[in-house]
Amino acid sequence: MAARAGLVLDPWQQFILDRGMRENALGDWAAFEVCCNIPRQNGKGGVIEARELWGLFIGGERLILHSAHQFKTSKVAFRRIVALIKNCPDLHKRVKAYRFTTGEESVELHDGAILQFIARSGGSGRGFTGDCNIMDEAMYLGDDAMDALMPTMAAIRNPQLWYYASAGVGSPSVQLARLRRRALASLETGVPDPSLAYFEWSINAHSDECAPSCTEHDDPDAPESALIANPGIGYRLTLEKIENERLSMSPEGYARERLGVGSYPSDGADTWQVIGEDAWRSLAAAESAPEGMVAFAVDMTPERSHAAIAVAGAWRGGTHVEVVDHRPGTSWVVARAKELHARWKPKAWIVDAGGPAGSLMQDLADELGVEVVSPKTREVAQAAGQFYDAVTDQSVSHLDQAPLATALAGAQKRPLGDAWAWARRGVTVDISPLVAVTLAKWGLGAEVEDEIDPLDNIW
Repeated sequence: MAARAGLVLDPWQQFILDRGMRENALGDWAAFEVCCNIPRQNGKGGVIEARELWGLFIGGERLILHSAHQFKTSKVAFRRIVALIKNCPDLHKRVKAYRFTTGEESVELHDGAILQFIARSGGSGRGFTGDCNIMDEAMYLGDDAMDALMPTMAAIRNPQLWYYASAGVGSPSVQLARLRRRALASLETGVPDPSLAYFEWSINAHSDECAPSCTEHDDPDAPESALIANPGIGYRLTLEKIENERLSMSPEGYARERLGVGSYPSDGADTWQVIGEDAWRSLAAAESAPEGMVAFAVDMTPERSHAAIAVAGAWRGGTHVEVVDHRPGTSWVVARAKELHARWKPKAWIVDAGGPAGSLMQDLADELGVEVVSPKTREVAQAAGQFYDAVTDQSVSHLDQAPLATALAGAQKRPLGDAWAWARRGVTVDISPLVAVTLAKWGLGAEVEDEIDPLDNIW
C-alpha cells in the first residue's frame, strides 16, 4: 500500500514495521511500545508514514495521534502524509476532509477515522489518546507528557505507542532513556522485555577513560562508524556527504547527530546528591509569587545544545525562583530576553562571563541597553552557597518545574577554592536551569548601574 502511494520502504524500514507490528496469539500487539532511535535524515519519517497509512486505511484505528515536540515538525509531517494519500486515488477517495487549520491539522475519512497532528510543547495533546500514538522527536519527551498520556490509554482496547527519536540530548530525554534502559536490560539478562520493541543505530563510542590506542570502541572518524549508525546510506545518504558533515561539525555534535552517541539522564540511583528531593519539593508554590523588583539570568550547556532564562524576586521575606524559558539551541535567547526586559524592567541581567553563555553578553548588552552583570569566581561560589542555604532555611519558593527538578536531581558539586559551584562537566543532565536560577537569586543583591548607552559596551 505504501508503495502505491509513492512510499518505497528500505529494507531496514520494513524490518522495523515487521517486528514492531507483530501480534501475539490473541491477535493483540506483541509490543505495546515501539521505539526507533536513529540519527537524523536516515528516513524514520517513512516508517511513521507507513504505520499511519496502515492504521488509517487498513488497521481500523479510529484515532491516530501524531505529536511532535515542535509545531513546525508536526506540520511538515502532516503535509507529507497528505501528499502520499493524494498520490493514491484509492486512498484519496476515502478521505472526507483534510483540515489545514493551524493547530487542528488532521485527515478524516468518511467512516470517521481520524489522523490528527499536534505539537506537545503547547500542551495540546495532554489528556487524550488514540488507538495509535506517534511520538515524534521523543528525545524531548518527559514525565509530564507521559504521566498525562498513559492513564488515558487504559480505555483503549488494543493501543500501541510508537516513539521516534535521534540520540538523547541529556535531561529532556527522560522517556527515551527509560526505554533504552529497558532494552539494554533485556540484552544483558537475555530476558526479553514483554511489551517493548526497541531499535537503535549507534556506534560503541569511546569513553573519557579510553587511551588513544583503544581498539575496543568505534573510531568516530572512520567511514565504518558512519555505516554502523546510518542505515540510510545508499538510499538517501552518502559517505561523501557525511564526511563533509564531520569536517564542519564539532566532534560532540557529529557524534550525537550522525553517530547516535546520546546523553541520557540516569535512573535515579545517583540522583539528588546535593539537595534532597523531599526538601526541594516541600518548597513548591502553587503559583508564581515574586514580589517587587526581579532579576533575570541566562545560562546554557557547554555544548550549546540548550539554554535557559530564569528569574528571581522577593517572596515573603525570602526569594522566589522560576525557569522562565528553557529551549533547544541558543539563537532564541536574545530576542526572548528583550521581550522580558520590556515587560518586567528588571533590576539586573546576570550571565557568568566564564561560562558557556558568556558569548551572549555583548549581544544582550547591545539589545537591552543595560549592564549585564557577571559574577566573579568567588561570587559564583557564593551564589551556589546562597542557593543551597536558602533551601536549607526554607527561604526560597519555586513552581516545581520539570527542567529545574531534573537539573537538581542530577546536579553535582565542583570544588572552587575553599567553596564549591555547580559542576558542568561529568554530569549527564542539563543543569542550565539550575545555574540560571542560582545566578538570578544572586543577582537580586548584586550592585548594578541603571540604564547605559549600549554603544559604550560597558559590562
